[in-house]
Amino acid sequence: MYTLYVLFFALVLDRAVGDPENAWRRVPHPVVLFGKAVSFLEGQFNRKGLNDRDRRAYGMMAILALLIGSVLVGLLISRLLFHAGLFGILIEIAIVAILLAQKSLADHVFAVGEGLRKDGIAGGRKAVAMVVGRDPNLLDRSGVCRAAIESLAENYSDGVVAPAFYYALFGLPGILAYKMLNTADSMIGHKTPRYREFGWASARLDDFANWPAARLSALFIAVGTWFRRGRPSARKSVSVALRDHGLHRSPNSGWPESAMAGALDVALAGPRTYAGEQVMEPLQNSAGKSNIGPTDVDNAIEVFWAACTVLTLCVFLSGLAVEIVF
Repeated sequence: MYTLYVLFFALVLDRAVGDPENAWRRVPHPVVLFGKAVSFLEGQFNRKGLNDRDRRAYGMMAILALLIGSVLVGLLISRLLFHAGLFGILIEIAIVAILLAQKSLADHVFAVGEGLRKDGIAGGRKAVAMVVGRDPNLLDRSGVCRAAIESLAENYSDGVVAPAFYYALFGLPGILAYKMLNTADSMIGHKTPRYREFGWASARLDDFANWPAARLSALFIAVGTWFRRGRPSARKSVSVALRDHGLHRSPNSGWPESAMAGALDVALAGPRTYAGEQVMEPLQNSAGKSNIGPTDVDNAIEVFWAACTVLTLCVFLSGLAVEIVF
């Protein structure tokens, strides 16, 4: 019950404040610290001359060490805050809010639509480069908007629902371990010669950890769509998610992305280029609108906020239910 109420207030705080621009100039963001830890162990263990078997084994040991370290730090902070009374509760709310990404994600995606409106394709490409890994210079106007909407949907799962889910289950150790794993996957979970074996364990564990959150995200997007755009759009969101989620190369990202594609009735995914390598992938909701513009980005943000509201209400009601039962 305590954890659920802390999570509720953290979601409200993150939605209202997010990550102010000047907040992390003097003190590094926790995710930056996670990244430094991943980089240190990668530099120590992923050395030239290793065969594939040893490289995979060292990668498994590295991610295990990172996860154990995150859990221990979470347990230590929890113990310290437990003895700090109301001040400790407020600090824990702030920590959890920092590890969520509602407002910061919406702000970055909103900037894409604004960039297109103010500065045309150059402004859109510059803004979308902040939220996606694909080459922005190869994107046309629709491609820029499509990339922004896909990133919004995928990161709703990875940056909002999943951290909330693991905090609700396991408290600070859970959310810290998840954020460490997700950071490691984003850094070393790539199928490149350097990381294919070393990052194998991180990528597989991240897929496993995101399994429940991805499906919950699709559900929350559909319910949020019902409130924001009506029952027909919500039904389309559900049907497209069930039908097209498997078209995505990721076992998880296809769920929120296809749910968003159905909610807006736009076509998402398709061929795109990462670091000079073209990824051929079918369109999700291929019958949907393909000429996507800034208005569609705005509509996606509205659905995103509605889905965040659904998540927040579910957390609050779960807290009440636990209080009544126990």
